[in-house]
Amino acid sequence: MKFANIILLLIKRFWFLIILVSAIALTVSACNPANFKSSAAQVSQLVDSILTDPKTFNYPLSQESPNIFGLTYEGLTTQNPITGKIEPDLAESWQISDDKLRFVFTLREGLKWSDGQPLTTDDVVFTFNDIYLNEAIPTDARDVLRIGESRALPKVRKIDARQVEFINPEPFAPFLVTIGLPILPAHSLEKSVKTKDQEGKPTFLSMWGVDTPPDQIVVNGPYKLERYDTSQRVIFRRNPYYWRKGPKGEPQPYIERIVWPIVESTDTSLLQFRSGSLDTEGVSPEYFSLLKGQEKQGNFKIYNGGPATGTTFILFNLNKGKRDGKPLINSVKSSWFNTVEFRQAVAYAIDRQTMINNTFRGLGTPQDSSISVQSPYYLSPKEGLKVYNYDTQKAKELLLKAGFKYNDKNQLIDAQGNRVRFSLFTNAGNKIREAIGSQIKQDLSKIGIQVDFTPLAWNTYTDKLSNSLDWEASMLGLTGGLEPNDGANVWSPEGGLHMFNQKPQAGQKPIEGREVAPWEAEIGKLYIKGARELDEAKRKEIYAETQRITQENLPFIYLVNPLSLSAVRNRFEGIRFSALGGALWNIYEIKVID
Repeated sequence: MKFANIILLLIKRFWFLIILVSAIALTVSACNPANFKSSAAQVSQLVDSILTDPKTFNYPLSQESPNIFGLTYEGLTTQNPITGKIEPDLAESWQISDDKLRFVFTLREGLKWSDGQPLTTDDVVFTFNDIYLNEAIPTDARDVLRIGESRALPKVRKIDARQVEFINPEPFAPFLVTIGLPILPAHSLEKSVKTKDQEGKPTFLSMWGVDTPPDQIVVNGPYKLERYDTSQRVIFRRNPYYWRKGPKGEPQPYIERIVWPIVESTDTSLLQFRSGSLDTEGVSPEYFSLLKGQEKQGNFKIYNGGPATGTTFILFNLNKGKRDGKPLINSVKSSWFNTVEFRQAVAYAIDRQTMINNTFRGLGTPQDSSISVQSPYYLSPKEGLKVYNYDTQKAKELLLKAGFKYNDKNQLIDAQGNRVRFSLFTNAGNKIREAIGSQIKQDLSKIGIQVDFTPLAWNTYTDKLSNSLDWEASMLGLTGGLEPNDGANVWSPEGGLHMFNQKPQAGQKPIEGREVAPWEAEIGKLYIKGARELDEAKRKEIYAETQRITQENLPFIYLVNPLSLSAVRNRFEGIRFSALGGALWNIYEIKVID
């Protein structure tokens, strides 16, 4: 929902993962694919790149990108990124009861894990009952499986070695999409779920970290992990037990080896692509003209999938709570951030068209919705979605209405005379975001607001966002998709990615005095209502209302939706590019033809 893009478009539909990318400092020579490409010249391979090391090899515990899971795991179903249809994956078929509550999936015959062990419904039941539905395992996957006001979870039962039954407590429209979560190996992980550490937590929580020997990571996807060299590269090898076959019965995938050198920046990956060391590269707007003129000479093609499915936005920390008696956010600034006119004024003051023209070189459109433009549930501005076109006069009027005023230096101050100034963070190493942040700093100065823009190292940034909650404003992004409920963990006030008003995560100190605003609670209720509604017309109206509320209250201030662009060498056959899936979503059927 590929790996060449800064904003990762996962091959599968793993929407809820946060899209945060950073750079790890290393020398170009250490990660240059040319240093090891010759040793495997006789092996068909594809060389991509990532900007930073994976954080875990344990899928349920992962919240970040880059990650390995799009290559290594599959679920019962998958969503075709070209047609949008739900297709069989590990399950060859399914049956649905008349009341739409009971689903029986039949697994493909002869499925195996990468170690040769049989993959059966025991693995499916283990994956859901022991991991995703297990409250002792802190995973965001559980958020998208919760159903109704009660947030109940489905019941999962084995029928026989190939058939498994899911029973939902009430109708759940996105169930076939949601059930595409990766299936995990019971024979490798079951013991760690049942064994407790000294704190009484499952030892599963420390399983399959990035220091785990690759041959211990058991997978069911087209590739298995072969090698990981910290800050240098990740290498995958074809899974010999992968289930897919080609039209003549030949085993897939066709490409034997996938290599991800870990590069220091997008500039480095561009340099390596132009030198021929990389086979694919996400094309940022600043480099589009350069690469477009080199397509023939470089023997590659730039694919254009139209507007990207992801979003980039800024958000304010709206959490009013305290930890250890100390407010998470300075009370004065918190009062600004929780004033809707303040957020609306900021939205009006950001010149997104200049952002498109300068930072995106014209290769983008304004982003106004929480739902991807490709989704049938997207509400367009023409259909009544509120937009915030650049208007500094309107911004100032809103601020004055909210009780702010200007001093003799034309600086914005609040009713108590406090200068309006806040910090804006994003992840370092992402040139597009750094350019956007610099423009926002300049734009908001025009309405008297001082922004202290600071790109942070990855670990520092993520600690602030999800652990200490010690941040004022932030810029980041999320992937998108066709099914709105994939974002339930963002919009539910109790969701793991409800980042603008985050509840305490597992193992964190409690927060006293956290408040959920009425509009915030209403969005959460609408997502529940939309998930249970089976009538498509009614579902569209429910999700249209969520978009109206988000644009009125602006928990996220959306910025620009760039075009989805990737360059791929012409020596690869079978590329079916889309904004939703990227260049490599069908990696199993892509061939090397030279």
